[in-house]
Amino acid sequence: MAEIDQKWKENAPGKMFVDQSCIACDACVLSAPNNFAMHEEDGHAFVKKQPASAEEEAACKEAMDGCPVEAIGDFGEKA
Repeated sequence: MAEIDQKWKENAPGKMFVDQSCIACDACVLSAPNNFAMHEEDGHAFVKKQPASAEEEAACKEAMDGCPVEAIGDFGEKA
């Protein structure tokens, strides 16, 4: 389960976030490329854009469900 106090600072403000347990598998970027990106220098994913439509919400849910280390949370700050 993602830990809010371990979230990466690169995450866009809002409820979705990636924490420091990310192993850079790229699954979230493949599932929701509009919302997730990889930090090339540090080798971890982060939320580049909070979901803004039902389609993006569904893609982010798929990314969260597919994360092998449960590094994605959806209980961060209110947008």
